[in-house]
Amino acid sequence: MEFDLFHEIAMPPFLERTEAQAYADALDEIELADKLGFRCSWLVEHHFMRQYSHCSKPELLLAALSQRTQQIHLGMGIIPAPYHHPVHVAERIATLDILSGGRLEIGLGRGFSPQEYQAFGVDMSESRSRTGEMLDILRASFSSQPVTYKGRHHTLNKLDILPHIIQSPQPPIWAAAVSPESFAWVADQGLGMLVGPFKPWLMTKFDIKNYLGAWKGQIPPRIGMAVGILCLPEGKRARQLAKQALTWFYHELYKTALPVLEQLYPSYEHFRELGRFREFLKLGINLRLLENFGMVVVGSPDECIEQLRKFEAAGVTHILCAVGAGAVKTEIVRESMRCIAEEVVPAFR
Repeated sequence: MEFDLFHEIAMPPFLERTEAQAYADALDEIELADKLGFRCSWLVEHHFMRQYSHCSKPELLLAALSQRTQQIHLGMGIIPAPYHHPVHVAERIATLDILSGGRLEIGLGRGFSPQEYQAFGVDMSESRSRTGEMLDILRASFSSQPVTYKGRHHTLNKLDILPHIIQSPQPPIWAAAVSPESFAWVADQGLGMLVGPFKPWLMTKFDIKNYLGAWKGQIPPRIGMAVGILCLPEGKRARQLAKQALTWFYHELYKTALPVLEQLYPSYEHFRELGRFREFLKLGINLRLLENFGMVVVGSPDECIEQLRKFEAAGVTHILCAVGAGAVKTEIVRESMRCIAEEVVPAFR
């Protein structure tokens, strides 16, 4: 199982840091991750989510990181496909691939925020078809030949999309999935699967099983799972620090996701399976419940290794570590990163 990093660029009020400090901390942490041997650093794209995520232009951060790092892969996780024109995305991808020396990885998804869809003038019911067309056009652009395409949303006529990627045959492509249909589609397209922290582990485990059952690719399937984690030499101290940080993170996450969970927007009907989970949200989020639901990993190295084993056994190939979920001071994040790299990662080699 590989170990990656996952950043939202969060701005919890209790950290009392500026946006400039939050960006500087993230860049410094990823530069350290490069030295510690983490495989990939993933940056999200979210809009209008004050406190939860101030990372609206991850490609600019990745461009900066391409010049500050040497080995670590750089992941766009995820590109909300319905909000963007595929040609713009193809151009950004190729530029970043060149700047990073072929270290770019691509994550596609549909997004989940009704506010984002409204702001960008896109109907949520079109999310699947727009994401499918994005994938088709990106794959065509990777040939470095002029692209001709006719779809429901986009028509291209012999466009010479520049520049060209340098990875051969293409950068690794992943796709985020939440609903059952998405897992089947990701497997059918031969993409790596990215699962986020939306669901309790028992539900995510079932989704992974469905993805693996639908996999027909010639290469081994890839499953990346984002998880809030805080690993420190003393498990008691890790829990004390994680109590506020991870509880805040999940509270903000569900505050953002609840409009979709409750109103069941078109093409998102299968969020209904989370209905019974809403009762948990109403009771209030705390660290013990998050641990019981298998949604966080907290403790000493030995405790974290034990918790991570269940993910490995279910088929997870990449853990995307949201260290402290962006809600602890950077000194603690760095300490935890070192602890993970030196004490946890070797157990999975």
